[in-house]
Amino acid sequence: MEQQTVTLTQLGWRPFFQQQLSLEELTELSIGRVVEQHRSHIMLLSEAGNIQLTLPPQSERICVGDWALFDDSNRLVRHLERQSLFQRKAPGSKVATQLIAANVDSVMIVCSLNHDFNLSRIERYLALAKEAQVEPVVVLTKRDLCSDVDDKCQQAQQLDPFMMVHAVNALDDESLQGLSAYCQTGKTVAFLGSSGVGKSTLVNGLMGFEAQLTSGVREDDSKGRHTTTSRALKWLPQGGLLMDTPGMRELQLSDCEQGVNDTFSEIIDLAQQCRFGDCSHESEPDCAVRAALNDGLLDERRLNSYRKLMREQALNSATLAEKRAKDKAFGKMIQGVQTASRKLKKNY
Repeated sequence: MEQQTVTLTQLGWRPFFQQQLSLEELTELSIGRVVEQHRSHIMLLSEAGNIQLTLPPQSERICVGDWALFDDSNRLVRHLERQSLFQRKAPGSKVATQLIAANVDSVMIVCSLNHDFNLSRIERYLALAKEAQVEPVVVLTKRDLCSDVDDKCQQAQQLDPFMMVHAVNALDDESLQGLSAYCQTGKTVAFLGSSGVGKSTLVNGLMGFEAQLTSGVREDDSKGRHTTTSRALKWLPQGGLLMDTPGMRELQLSDCEQGVNDTFSEIIDLAQQCRFGDCSHESEPDCAVRAALNDGLLDERRLNSYRKLMREQALNSATLAEKRAKDKAFGKMIQGVQTASRKLKKNY
């Protein structure tokens, strides 16, 4: 991230973060924002320029977008409370959460208009955005390869009538003008989307130059090849900050029940009208959800998607809760052993 002089306001600083600082921290420590994240170190951008901080082995988890305090020796002191945070269950069988991005103002949910168009996948990202209380913006790419753009835009809009939906050709500058409002000075925009939907091409279009490598589209499934491999903040010509993330090929929800409920709010409203509070919406009498299905007021795909995401987040959340409980018990056991050892040494 290259810029000679920068103010905290340009980086997205606001009263929410200022109020977390003590007078001592304001006078003795420096403030920076994490613009790059690596395994052993992070890169901060501050009013003094770029700063590289080595992360100690047992340091608190930190991610791109965080605000951090550091001392004169370039040692990380702490990061500030986040205004928003995107996280997910870590890919594979590992029982842990993975931090994606912090302090984002708008998240652009990118989906292509070719064979990759998938409403259920968009709903997953919507659940993440709503859980983090970040404004979701759906960006449908590759409109030049689609013959029914208006129909697919309408399908996406029906997921949330208050959500902005943009259909773009990332190779056409005029087509991208509608996204400029989200990219102004002090604003941070994140990109979420599966591999090959054209995120890198979209980033290059907004940046005005080829900031990221892109790959062609495979003819057998209309999917591009995954090209983004790291998370970083980049300056936009409009003055804002852009955070592009690697394609999430294993997006799994955890601790995201509120986000799922907000994404499917019409189902939640209907469920409150059922005769039974624990209605499964299968065969119970006076089920408002089943009635809405029969009357054509609710799409069965939508109900199935809601059920799937709720099962997934419940399973992952339960697994994570079990891990936390085991870690806590293990910590108490270690503490007990250390206490007993100190007593023995004292007696001898």
